[in-house]
Amino acid sequence: MKYAIVIPDGAADEPQEALGGKTPLAAAKTPVMDAIASCGIVGDANHVPENLPAGSAVANMSLLGYDPMVTFTGRAPIEAAAQGIVLDEQDWAIRCNLVTIQDQVMRDFTAGHISTPEATALLQTLNEQQSNENKQWTPGVSYRNLLICRGASRPWPFDADTRTTPPHDLTDGRVVDHYPRGAGSDFLNQWMRESVALFDVHPVNQQRIADGKPPATNVWLWGQGRRPQLGLFADRFQLQGAMITAVDLLRGLAALIGWQNVHVPGATGYTDTDYSAKGKAAIETLQSTDLVCVHIEAPDEASHEGNLEKKIEAIEAIDQKIVGPLYESLHSMNDFRILICPDHPTPVRTKTHSHGRVPFTMAGSGIPIDTSSTYNEVSAEDSENHFIAGHTLMERFIGG
Repeated sequence: MKYAIVIPDGAADEPQEALGGKTPLAAAKTPVMDAIASCGIVGDANHVPENLPAGSAVANMSLLGYDPMVTFTGRAPIEAAAQGIVLDEQDWAIRCNLVTIQDQVMRDFTAGHISTPEATALLQTLNEQQSNENKQWTPGVSYRNLLICRGASRPWPFDADTRTTPPHDLTDGRVVDHYPRGAGSDFLNQWMRESVALFDVHPVNQQRIADGKPPATNVWLWGQGRRPQLGLFADRFQLQGAMITAVDLLRGLAALIGWQNVHVPGATGYTDTDYSAKGKAAIETLQSTDLVCVHIEAPDEASHEGNLEKKIEAIEAIDQKIVGPLYESLHSMNDFRILICPDHPTPVRTKTHSHGRVPFTMAGSGIPIDTSSTYNEVSAEDSENHFIAGHTLMERFIGG
């Protein structure tokens, strides 16, 4: 049996007046996803418990079959795993966004999708000016970076009561009331303040301003946590898996559960990603493993920008260039199952992640056929397949 999972990140949404009351998923032309719905089942799942943050870390952990109420410790340690960073018991990882804040308003939580070389240069300056053997600014991809705090010789005061806010939740909003608070927040706020002065005169920002691009005004720290304890996917489901994604968070989850990470040239983690390359890589990867998971960040990024048209284009590209070729290839195999499911809703209206159910469809060997003929939020709500505890959806997908 071969298994394929496609995660269109943040694709779930609300009815849009501009679309005659349809959601972006319902308005998009998705003939392949609809065909899968017609040959299998449609339903919805809640991947984010109400008392946990509505973010991709919690949601994707649940989607991959792990109960976030038991296993979630924070987003940053998952991303650290993606970079091969080993955290000891007393270490903390903290997510570091490069952002653009002007007049205390979060103008851009990506600093204009700053390039990785530019981000690396800025973080190098932080390491040089804030020298500390227990603290290391670690470049990632573009605006997505990490701060690693080692605690062997000096325990850090962070704990479960340390509160931080994801910068994408503050788009176009005032940040004054959303700086870190609670245990250890003095350190976080100090490091954020110090970055402002260093970045203000940095050659990277001077060049960005000259080029008409938004500067990275400072770092924004959030998503802190210690190393999570996740069991291997193969031990639970007796399947070997592989992940295709351009996002460190998903790479980290894959590493922690024992999956192979497949690098795809042209995969950017944005709306300009090479959808076709991801589809081809998924087909090739399935030749040598039991399960492949393709994660596409594009719908989520479009939502964060409040761009309805771009979100629909992303959903249609996923259907045409990833789901289509993959589904066709699966039919050449004797036994297969395919699952399409976003991680969480990201409404275009709010430009941020939210709690709530997301629609899924699955089909293939041993999967019953219900009465659904389309895949969207409405058909999912009308179905009889509702997974209140989203992490149990994987058991249904694997077990049939």
